[in-house]
Amino acid sequence: MSKSGLLFLTALALSVTTAGCGSTSADSPESNEAAAAAETALAETPLAETPSAGTGSGPGAYIDFADYEANKAAYDSTDVVLFFNAAWCSTCKVARDNIESDLSAIPSDLTIVLVDFDSAQDLRKKYGVTVQHTFVQVDPAGNELAKWASSLTTEEIAKNTV
Repeated sequence: MSKSGLLFLTALALSVTTAGCGSTSADSPESNEAAAAAETALAETPLAETPSAGTGSGPGAYIDFADYEANKAAYDSTDVVLFFNAAWCSTCKVARDNIESDLSAIPSDLTIVLVDFDSAQDLRKKYGVTVQHTFVQVDPAGNELAKWASSLTTEEIAKNTV
């Protein structure tokens, strides 16, 4: 990894620690350990290995962004919600675990699309996503309909759609 990349990841890990994914102060030794752990997790665990995305292929789906991009038209009749999440984010993991624990709870008119926060920089820019654990509902043309953060359950995600 380049020196600038390592500096970026360290800064990102520290900002996450102080912004809610961690619970310690940025000045404490614990936060330095958390930042190092976050950096290690980011480098060693790509998002594609973390959630069990791709378990649905139509209405009521929970899929990754590549699957969505490959067949957008299949989801035109559903509420499509992009879930910007990161493998290293503890609250993102809680949300993924909650969703994955009961895929049948996803309403038939909802498609949850997992987007890797770290690699989807163009999408983050397009929708103004600055923190992981952000949800963006889009229409079939990709226009933003709603944006919110921190839903932890399928029910909360569905309630926030417009």
